[in-house]
Amino acid sequence: MASNVVISANLCCVASGALLGWTSPVLPNLENSLDDNPLGTKITADENSWIGSLISVGAIVGSFVAGYLAERWGRKKTLLSSVVPFLIGWVLIATAGVVYQLFVARIVLGFALSFAFTVVPMYCGEIAETSVRGALGSFLQLFVTIGLLYAYAIGPFVSYVAFAIVCAIPPVAFFACFFMMPESPYHLLKIGKREEAVQALAKLRSKSPASVQKEADEIQAAIDEAFRNEAKISDLFKVKANLKALIFTCLLVSFQQCSGINVVLFYMGSIFQAAHSALPDSISTIIVGVVQTATSGITPLICDKLGRRMLLITSGIGEIVSLIALGLYMFLQDVEKSDVSGISWLPVVSLVIFIALYCIGWGPLPWTVMGEMFASNVKSKASGITVSVCWLVSFFITKFASDLQRVFGQYLLYWLFAVFCVLSVLFTFFILPETKGKSLQQIQNELSGEHPEIPEFGDSSKQ
Repeated sequence: MASNVVISANLCCVASGALLGWTSPVLPNLENSLDDNPLGTKITADENSWIGSLISVGAIVGSFVAGYLAERWGRKKTLLSSVVPFLIGWVLIATAGVVYQLFVARIVLGFALSFAFTVVPMYCGEIAETSVRGALGSFLQLFVTIGLLYAYAIGPFVSYVAFAIVCAIPPVAFFACFFMMPESPYHLLKIGKREEAVQALAKLRSKSPASVQKEADEIQAAIDEAFRNEAKISDLFKVKANLKALIFTCLLVSFQQCSGINVVLFYMGSIFQAAHSALPDSISTIIVGVVQTATSGITPLICDKLGRRMLLITSGIGEIVSLIALGLYMFLQDVEKSDVSGISWLPVVSLVIFIALYCIGWGPLPWTVMGEMFASNVKSKASGITVSVCWLVSFFITKFASDLQRVFGQYLLYWLFAVFCVLSVLFTFFILPETKGKSLQQIQNELSGEHPEIPEFGDSSKQ
């Protein structure tokens, strides 16, 4: 039953993926054509970058709001409320006649998107059993890629207005499916609704209420321990376990964005052109979307067997190799003016490897770990801060990548991202603790130093 609930919750991530994928078929047309262009004029390169990056501005603000509401309203009501800004944003997109309306729409949609990235990991981490928490927590990336593929597959073949309407369907579907799902038992116990929490647990575990009483007692004990003192923002920095969790998760999402995934996808067209691909851009994009979705489906199957650290390190090493290869090809072609016809396959192969390995590790797992690391009394506040950091880094990378590319060249951009990937691997190998197979209370004990662990591959539960 828990898996069905997690799938319903992650439909919000499909809505987010469709939002992220909207730019791929739409922005090139707005910049280069007046056909099916509601603005009546071509947008400039600077306006293009603002449309692409303003989603992050909305998400920075929205992540704090989502964290606050998740604490006050509960996880379920907060997620359901995200449908309102989603629909407002798509109405603004569909009716836009000037570029500034698109700016506002993207901020509103970014606000909505942040609810998914802030609350879905929190909700999934709280309702899942320890043995499958990693698998269910890693669904976020899978469903985001489903939303991306949805946008890639439909956008190039329908009108501008029709595409906006199509993108408004996933949030409506999410609301319809998630409306009947239970609230997080953690939240219900936290606000003193024991009977409702037991009923929710029984539904999630497909057991009788009597058989989940012990689990409810364990959750209540963990909550009582966490809420012995009412949490304030300052507790995130004063309490050792909270501070370590905040630093670890903020570094994880920062390294995720600094891998350059958004920039690589942005330059996807030029990468296919460098390989002299005969496929239209629309078909090439769909192929990439299929690769993203297929590889994102692998992580839920293996992350509770291999552990978070092993997948992050493997993913990071693959990203390093593919980014170096991609940069080398661009260097030989653009700087050395060498004949690269003999290795014209290299950029596409590098692109596919990069995307595949990102989707196995650094795409989903920072969100999985975020849902596991924070104590109940600070989880909402801390998740809001972490997601805000993620989108702040994303904004700067998305907004200024084209400027860096013009100044330093595309090859140096890829090599710079490779350097960040090296740092991410070193951080994971030497510092990040494993969370696989541990209860949320065990993770808190280790972060506070009560049961320190030596990080190791796979099962790192040895103490």
